[in-house]
Amino acid sequence: MSKRILIVDDAAFMRMMIKDILSKNGYEVVAEAADGAQAVEKYKEHHPDLVTMDITMPEMDGITALKEIKAINPNAKVIMCSAMGQQAMVIDAIQAGAKDFIVKPFQADRVIEAIHKTLS
Repeated sequence: MSKRILIVDDAAFMRMMIKDILSKNGYEVVAEAADGAQAVEKYKEHHPDLVTMDITMPEMDGITALKEIKAINPNAKVIMCSAMGQQAMVIDAIQAGAKDFIVKPFQADRVIEAIHKTLS
């Protein structure tokens, strides 16, 4: 059975890019969310195997959403996505329980490597 993934990013084209990379590599995207609050709702609804989470979003940022998802399921697997120069936030995210992070613009092989490593 393919692994089920929730993609969270406020930019629709970024979600599309990740979705494209994932589906080409045999992963199933079960849901998408445009902000942290939606991410938490969709997580509860779909219980995905993994979440790719943007850090900077309106409503609720990725780190807050990560903490809420971890409160629902301490074993949740979340990979953070960040633009260059957000190192401090990435450290916060790892401390809050993120498994890995990928930097934008996305490179397909790095995305797949991070996901594969996190899910194995």
